[in-house]
Amino acid sequence: MNKRSGIESRKRIIDAAMDVFSRKGYAKASIREIAKTAGISVGGVYLYFKNKEELYKSLINEGMRDFGGKIETITKQAESATEALPNFLKLHLENALKHKEFILLHIREHGFSFGIDKKRAFFRQQTKLIENIIIKGIHSGEFRKCNAKDMAKIIMGSLRGIILSMALDDDVIITPKMLNEFIFNGLLREGKREEIS
Repeated sequence: MNKRSGIESRKRIIDAAMDVFSRKGYAKASIREIAKTAGISVGGVYLYFKNKEELYKSLINEGMRDFGGKIETITKQAESATEALPNFLKLHLENALKHKEFILLHIREHGFSFGIDKKRAFFRQQTKLIENIIIKGIHSGEFRKCNAKDMAKIIMGSLRGIILSMALDDDVIITPKMLNEFIFNGLLREGKREEIS
């Protein structure tokens, strides 16, 4: 097997695993069904992953890595901080909606602690990206002066809460526009901000 076909086969397995895990849940999903969905033999799956747990962890880790790379690229390509931050938020919300079933499965079957070290590293990286966008915006005069590190934590925490709410409740629909308006404008009318300490 050449390297390219090996990479393609592995990707097909990962994509099939996302589909099967999302539909069936971790407990009911089988390597046999994942192999069938991928169009690969069961033995072919075991060439890349020693068991279902390893496949599941790889799915999560590669998903975070690929998504993190996509976010970094789109924020670096933005011409301004006021373009980069909305792009960041939009991509996160779209990703959450696209993978809603998988997020629900993960919470339901594994809870929040599964793979916690990898998740923490991912969210630290995402928070740092927001911090860098805010610093860029402050330096360019787009954003007011603030503690960029603290503001990044607030934005990332809010975003994670929104994503969780959207996964758990079908009635919660937050659009990128709504989120941007909240972050960029806040709740207070002009002239009232200085009254809050």
